[in-house]
Amino acid sequence: MKKIIVPIDFSEHSEYALKTAAKLAKKNNAEVLALHMLEMSDIMLTASDGLQYEKAVYFYKLSEQKFEKFLDKDYLKGVKVTPIIKHFKVFSEVNEVAKIHDADIIVMGSQGTSGAKEFFIGSNTERVVRNSEIPVLVVKNQVKDVNFEVVVFACDFSEETIKPYINSVNMFNKIGSKMYMVYVNLPNERFLTSAEMERNVVNFFTKALGNLDKMETVHYVADYTAEEGIINFSNKIGADLIAVPTHGKKGLAHFFEGSVGEDVANHAALPVMTFKI
Repeated sequence: MKKIIVPIDFSEHSEYALKTAAKLAKKNNAEVLALHMLEMSDIMLTASDGLQYEKAVYFYKLSEQKFEKFLDKDYLKGVKVTPIIKHFKVFSEVNEVAKIHDADIIVMGSQGTSGAKEFFIGSNTERVVRNSEIPVLVVKNQVKDVNFEVVVFACDFSEETIKPYINSVNMFNKIGSKMYMVYVNLPNERFLTSAEMERNVVNFFTKALGNLDKMETVHYVADYTAEEGIINFSNKIGADLIAVPTHGKKGLAHFFEGSVGEDVANHAALPVMTFKI
């Protein structure tokens, strides 16, 4: 982990993300790329008349000053921070910045839920998660420790989740995390017998690892929703992080059809890291 992107909108939650990124950077001797999306209209950006151009320059300079002040934090001392201001209007383009700079991970803050209002669904965080080709770490509050000693990887053990599983194993093995896998059995048309679940797991590990050595890391839980099962299991074992595979622009993997991945990131108090299928 050498480069960490943090989208900044000057909110409290983007500062949570920045603090988390700083801790990761110090732990891995990495660089933080602080990204601010300057949302200007195409008309203003391409205007040829003097007034519109002056407005564009004014807002750009104002954003630069605000950005510089926001990044003047004690917890960033000793961390290489590169501020980046882009004229993008949509957060889905954060992935383009990640590719240009060869970043390893995106750390992003999210407000989560506020009463009945679902902030994450359709939010900038959701757009970043859906479009990112690299892992995205979603945080909603202060993260005290980034060691992530205990990690829960939620999985349906389909073949398409093999790639994100291997990527997560490679990442968490490097930091010495203990990784549990969880499958949530639901009381509906997706209900599986014990024999069916075990058959899927055997097939998964045979194709992913070529052996069944990790069978003991798998836990089966029954719950009314996949989201509740994942969060309840994670809380029960004292997890530090929940990892989920995502399907990018096409939505989430079969196990996460609908909005389970978003729901987990929305309601879990724990940090959530996504890995693209």
